[in-house]
Amino acid sequence: MEEVIIIGGGISGLATAYFLRKRGWSPLLLEAGAAPGGNLQSRQEDGYLRDMGPNSLMLKGRIVPEWLRELQLEGDIVEANPLARRRYVLNRHRQPVALGPGVLFGGGLLSVRGRLRLLGEPFQPPHRTPDGEESIADFVRRRLGEEALTWLVDPFVSGVFAGNPARLSVQATLPRLAALEQDGGSLLRGALRARNRKRKLPATPKTRLVSFREGLQVLPLRVADTLGDTLRCDTPVDQLAHSGGMWQVGSGNQTWQSKRLVLALPAGAAARLLAPTDATLARELEAIPYPAVGSLSIGFQRPQVEHPLNGFGMLIPRVMGLETLGVLFSSTLFPGRAPAGQVLLTAFIGGSQNVLAGRDDDDLLATVLREIGPLLGISGDPVFSRCRVWPKAIPQYEIGHLDRMKRIDTLSAGHPGLHFRANWQGGVALGDCIEQAWEFSQAANWQH
Repeated sequence: MEEVIIIGGGISGLATAYFLRKRGWSPLLLEAGAAPGGNLQSRQEDGYLRDMGPNSLMLKGRIVPEWLRELQLEGDIVEANPLARRRYVLNRHRQPVALGPGVLFGGGLLSVRGRLRLLGEPFQPPHRTPDGEESIADFVRRRLGEEALTWLVDPFVSGVFAGNPARLSVQATLPRLAALEQDGGSLLRGALRARNRKRKLPATPKTRLVSFREGLQVLPLRVADTLGDTLRCDTPVDQLAHSGGMWQVGSGNQTWQSKRLVLALPAGAAARLLAPTDATLARELEAIPYPAVGSLSIGFQRPQVEHPLNGFGMLIPRVMGLETLGVLFSSTLFPGRAPAGQVLLTAFIGGSQNVLAGRDDDDLLATVLREIGPLLGISGDPVFSRCRVWPKAIPQYEIGHLDRMKRIDTLSAGHPGLHFRANWQGGVALGDCIEQAWEFSQAANWQH
């Protein structure tokens, strides 16, 4: 009998196994794929280094930085170029403009009326029914105005979450933003209060945007090394049952059992395993949407691109009618991502507002090149291109998500020993997954 069985070797499962081992447990981690890490995949090809899923890791607070020190990864960290603080967004004249205070004074992004509406945010009344969920679109429209939604927030939401702000819950997706209004009655007053409170607390390390010399896949591979025989890859679980207070887990002709089971899986995958045990719980999990997203790594000779590429990348508002969500200036963001004299761009396409079904890699590449070429002043064909489509990329915390999480908690409580640890709860970012795994391991029910 195993002490704990964890199914799913993405970053959530790996971090959960690591932190539970640190607490004295002996977990068994089962991963269907040949390598751990889920969508944390990096490749070196033709002198280019590309990340096919997430492209960076935000280091903030103490948990994630301390974990990297424990994993002896500090020497492999690559800091983001200071230019990454500059973010571009496409304006109504199809020109990339840098975000910042200048947006209030020009740049062709907001009209005079839009700028005045943005400046008037502190004078807008707070939400009358703060206890319910509200869409990001309604929240931003109410607090900052229609233009801020169209030209600032919508491109951010589609670029970062591949989502539709009219459907995503602000309380679930951007809880810190919603909390500012609740705390101060406005976003500005809430931010000022938060800053004043932070000044009274002990100093915390500066937030850093990082990757690793050989890409983000270094992280799951290093965790896997520390887990040793705890991790078993090429072990897809195809049977799951619960009886006599024990969970029975099967993969082919192999079986294990434990009183404690952690499903560190995408919601749909967890639903399929749980359906024979609890159809209602499975339906709740299956209802969490995951849009498809394509990640395209595209290389050019430097003279082929007129834009200085002096920033993090460029976001594209949906109102422009383009399918491309945004472009990272990858060889600017982190050094060593392209051969000398060349540049690497990473473009994203798909998401909740653009269906990718039935489209091949060549079609997606042609679409992206046709759309971003005039925007960045690109001439000629790329010297390097690769496409990776994730059919179920990022879970969407849509309106009703928080209520769904409550129902899932209630239903899962009826199955002793069952736990979930995945990015469909608690935040989709890598740092969120790691912090949630650490907090999960500290819970009272994991006292040895």
